[in-house]
Amino acid sequence: MSVSHKEEILNNEAATVAAGQRLGSVCKPGAVVHLEGDLGAGKTTFCRGFLRAFGYSGAVKSPTYTLVEPYELTGGLIYHFDLYRLGHAEELEYMGIRDYFSVDSICLIEWPERGAGALPLPDIRVRISAHGKGRCLDLAAQTRLGEQLAANYRDAEQ
Repeated sequence: MSVSHKEEILNNEAATVAAGQRLGSVCKPGAVVHLEGDLGAGKTTFCRGFLRAFGYSGAVKSPTYTLVEPYELTGGLIYHFDLYRLGHAEELEYMGIRDYFSVDSICLIEWPERGAGALPLPDIRVRISAHGKGRCLDLAAQTRLGEQLAANYRDAEQ
């Protein structure tokens, strides 16, 4: 499988929210999305947009201390993970991490590298990095489902 990439420049917070909302609008239950980037890169802002695509309008905070925040929405169950404070990947096994990944849920995972070995391969990897005064978003498909989602994401842009 060839890995498809989509790069775009996000000039401000609104563009980051819009990109997240666009991915959310094409995402399906069963999908796993890894969000990579430095502290303050905009991963949680992207998640806010993603959740808006499912009708969520409340505050979205990074679940840094609880590790996971569940959102039961009309479009399904979404789990938002933040593994920044995770000590060891084995801790995820103790919290029953495998139970979160099902055909009925979507998992958004910030700092996935901290859970290496305990997490499934993502369908989509989103990397956000500084780019001048804005951000650069690199979206890459990692599975067949990811290829479909990436194609739909590109189509939703037009």
